[in-house]
Amino acid sequence: MPERRTHRSFVSYIDKSREYYAAQGYTQPYQWVYHKEVPFNMLSKPLSDCTVGVVTTATLPAHWQSLPEGESRPQKRPYAESSYPVPEALYTKDMEWDKDTTHTDDLDTYLPLNRLQELQQSGQIGKVSPRYYGAPTTYSQRQTRESDAPLIFNWCEEDGVDIAILVPL
Repeated sequence: MPERRTHRSFVSYIDKSREYYAAQGYTQPYQWVYHKEVPFNMLSKPLSDCTVGVVTTATLPAHWQSLPEGESRPQKRPYAESSYPVPEALYTKDMEWDKDTTHTDDLDTYLPLNRLQELQQSGQIGKVSPRYYGAPTTYSQRQTRESDAPLIFNWCEEDGVDIAILVPL
């Protein structure tokens, strides 16, 4: 006879987050982002003719690593940096994830520019955007909607991006 489970076999991120914030003294549950209309479009041309951009939540190393210990870190801001040459690394240590189980040693997992350049060389995509883009993880829906996302969208338009790959950490 199969073993009977007495608990869930998954972790409910939403439930865990609500419990965490309630334990911190917040009286109103977190309001998850919800969009009635999804801002996605069908491609109007073949992928082999498209310019592909990457948006990551990782931070530029120079913004964080050069400060003396104990000095306050700068406020995170959206950024656009050249895709050529591909940077050796970005700063991710301030992000929250299970660092005992996984890592960000492989840049291609959160900034896949090398893989996209290979796809460009093989003709599977038209080209890689001349810049990649950074979106800070400020956890402010208002700031994301009203300032960060429109700025990154404008940069993508300037660079002729047809497809943006979003890579959150």
